[in-house]
Amino acid sequence: MRRYVSWLAVAGTIVGVVGLNLSGGAAAATTASALPTIKIALTGTKGVSVSGTAVSGAVNVVSTFSGKGQGAVGLVRLNPGVSLQQAVGSVQSHHGDLNALTQYGSLFFDASAPSAVQTVLSPGNYVALNVTGNGNPGFARFTVTKASVPAALPAASATETAIEFGFRGATVLRNGTIVRAQNGGWLVHMIELFGVRNAATGRKVIALLRAGKDNQAQKLANQNFVNLLGPASPGALQQQVLRSAPGYYVEACFMNTQDGREHTQLGMERLVRVVK
Repeated sequence: MRRYVSWLAVAGTIVGVVGLNLSGGAAAATTASALPTIKIALTGTKGVSVSGTAVSGAVNVVSTFSGKGQGAVGLVRLNPGVSLQQAVGSVQSHHGDLNALTQYGSLFFDASAPSAVQTVLSPGNYVALNVTGNGNPGFARFTVTKASVPAALPAASATETAIEFGFRGATVLRNGTIVRAQNGGWLVHMIELFGVRNAATGRKVIALLRAGKDNQAQKLANQNFVNLLGPASPGALQQQVLRSAPGYYVEACFMNTQDGREHTQLGMERLVRVVK
């Protein structure tokens, strides 16, 4: 969450942002290979470039990352007539609260990089973010044009939905299948999975998170982690093929309320299982 606040704090002071207009035809599609593809290349903690076919409808967002550790990419859609500076200013005036972005745009996509993730675009102005580090991320603007025949998302095997304050959807996810993640609430949410040894450990972690004891909970987690949906505005939707070790996971949202409590303290965590 902090990485987006950092971007919003600096974006309004930068001029000469790269502007890209990516266009191309699109036909109706039901398979991932047939979808138009947007390519986002991240370099280090600041470099970002966008290429490919940016049209409305379902698309593949294929990201690459050149740097240390794990990269992360985000996409912001600006509402018609809204400038980047207006969107930034709104969040700044609300002390970094990403919910203030909603009336000006949508932080509708967040994924690890490298990755191949599917989402749905509408025509308009967008900003691609390199949110890899904790410093000031890089960003590039681009335009999504209207497709003559917008593509449709391939069907998902399971859908995970964040709401206030909990999750809906399957609690058993099958490895190698498409899992859709979406924000069905009114606030900014995330959907993260982190692995635990077994169901009993998962229940202990849930109790610790609800008590606000995150450090103790973290000690019980293993190295398995899945970012289904990073911090994202209401209505955000993305899907990907699940590739994670079978076992038990705690599904959680770590966003903060206005009084500083994490959503996990309000019940936004539950136990899920990944099977072969």
